[in-house]
Amino acid sequence: MAYKVLVVDDSSFFRRRVTDILSKDPQLEVIDVAVNGQEAVDKALSLKPDVITMDIEMPVLNGISAVKKIMAQSPTAILMFSSLTHKGAKATLEALEAGALDFLPKKFSEIAQNSDEAGSLLRQRVAQLAKKGRVSTRSISSGRSAYKRPIDTQSKSGVRRALSSQTISTPSRKIESALKASSGKNYGLLAIGTSTGGPVALQKILTQFPSDFPLPIIIVQHMPATFTHAFASRLNSLCKINIKEASDGDVLKPGSAYLAPGGRQMIMAGTENAAKIKIIEDNSAKITFKPSVDVSFGSAAKIYGGNVLGVILTGMGADGREGSRMLKAEGATIWAQDEQSSVVYGMPQAVTLAGISELSLPLDTISNTIFKEIKHG
Repeated sequence: MAYKVLVVDDSSFFRRRVTDILSKDPQLEVIDVAVNGQEAVDKALSLKPDVITMDIEMPVLNGISAVKKIMAQSPTAILMFSSLTHKGAKATLEALEAGALDFLPKKFSEIAQNSDEAGSLLRQRVAQLAKKGRVSTRSISSGRSAYKRPIDTQSKSGVRRALSSQTISTPSRKIESALKASSGKNYGLLAIGTSTGGPVALQKILTQFPSDFPLPIIIVQHMPATFTHAFASRLNSLCKINIKEASDGDVLKPGSAYLAPGGRQMIMAGTENAAKIKIIEDNSAKITFKPSVDVSFGSAAKIYGGNVLGVILTGMGADGREGSRMLKAEGATIWAQDEQSSVVYGMPQAVTLAGISELSLPLDTISNTIFKEIKHG
């Protein structure tokens, strides 16, 4: 059975273009279109699509408001189309917080070198989200909604509820053990890598960190260059720790997080006791992602050795597997987000299937498990 797609945009040209692109994939069926946010809300409820592509700027009801209403009435996987501007970045981040799962630039020339490549990427992203939509629908019908509010994991009872409400790919006793006590290792760095679904996952994790968090944090989130500054600023306004878009020469400090800038690579330099960030241009055709989790994690392995706690969160593809492998070879600890709580299980699955990850954790337990492991709090 083909995945059902609802295309929402006030531009008839763009609706036709998206419909034509998606229709080239036999597993995707555009069942209808909507010309404004309110029509999208109504059709989401009546047609029950597997995925919705949504514009942000529309008459009657804008995309952000439409996402909020859809997620309240008929939760559906939603991909936003965004302009690559500071204003567009802020609006997209609001849409993701409202419940959208992914985004793509509205100008396809900004995501690919040619129209065929852009079309392939759009079809791939929609198909991935459509699969997640069907999984979420099954979860809702069985009482395990993937869209429920975050569970309080700051208390023991909250942890127990989180564990009992998630499908966990590693034995729950192993996770419960990690939540109770540290392995005893000493760490100098927390490294996080993510892609699709990462903005919301990072917000859920980092907003729980106390201001006296004892480690520096590096974050690699696949994002366009115009988005990373806005995203870092948004996280900084919500979190107790300091969060900034990384700059060349930044000295890594405890209680501070450094987000890799879009379009370039972030690497570690210096020594573990005096580590600095280097931001480098990367025109290599061999490396797909800029920034790349593999590049940043690999450089961290050279500077910090095994004194790294690496966490791979939700995301499409396998970026992070080889960088995590390099860290693991030095004795570092690697964890992955579990399948049930991931928007796309590509990146976490890659490190898990390779035998690199030691734990697969539900999103709602990651912060508390980190605190226990580093013996903080």
